[in-house]
Amino acid sequence: MAKELSTLKAERREGTGKGVARKLRQCGRLPAVVYGRDMESMHLSVDAHDAEYLFRHISVDNTIVHLDVDGEKEPVQTLVREIQTHPWKPMILHVDFLRIQAGVEVEMDVPIELIGIPVGVSLSGGVLEQIIHDLAIRCLPSNIPESIEIDVSKLDLHDSIHVADVTFGEDIEVMVSQELTICAVSVPRVIEETEKEEEGEGEEGEEGVGDADSGEGDEDND
Repeated sequence: MAKELSTLKAERREGTGKGVARKLRQCGRLPAVVYGRDMESMHLSVDAHDAEYLFRHISVDNTIVHLDVDGEKEPVQTLVREIQTHPWKPMILHVDFLRIQAGVEVEMDVPIELIGIPVGVSLSGGVLEQIIHDLAIRCLPSNIPESIEIDVSKLDLHDSIHVADVTFGEDIEVMVSQELTICAVSVPRVIEETEKEEEGEGEEGEEGVGDADSGEGDEDND
C-alpha cells in the first residue's frame, strides 16, 4: 500500500517570477506551486532544508506529501510532480506539487523491487540484469503501492520477466507496453566473449588442417 504520509509546512507567497524566487531562496525558502483538476494554483514557499531532507528520505515519485499550508483548515494531499534543480550546484530551485483528490486516479512511477536470487545465478553463474527500475502506473491515491515486488528466484539462464508476466491487480493500470522486459538472467559477458574466441580459434584450426592435407596430397602427386 501507499507509503506513510509525510508532512511539509508551507506558506503562501505573493508574486511570482525570478526576482521573487531569488529572494525566497536567499531567505532559505523554496518557491513551490500546487495545482490540480478544477482548482486554482496555489503559490507557496517551503523551508529549503526541510524539503531537501524530506526528498532524500522518501520515494519522491509515489509518496503522498501533506502540505500544511497556513490558512488551510486541513493539510493538502499532494504528489511531487517536478523538482527543478540548479544546473551545476547541488540545490533545489522550485517544486511542483499535484493535488490529489479522493476518487480521482493519478499517474506516477513506482519502483520495481526484485525479490530472491535466481537459480540461474546461484547454480549456473549467471547474472541478473534489471532493465526497468520504475514502472508507470495509474490508480486511485488509496491504492498507490510503495513498490512493485517481483519474485525472480525461479529464473534460470536466459529466462526473463516481461510486464505481461506480472500480476498487478484490478486496481492498478499499467501505462507501458506489456512486451517490455523487466529483468533477465544472462551469461556473464566475459564468459560469452571467451566462448566466442574459442569457437573462432577452433574454426581457424580446422581450416589450417584442411590446407595442410591438401598440400601433402599435391606433393605426393608430384
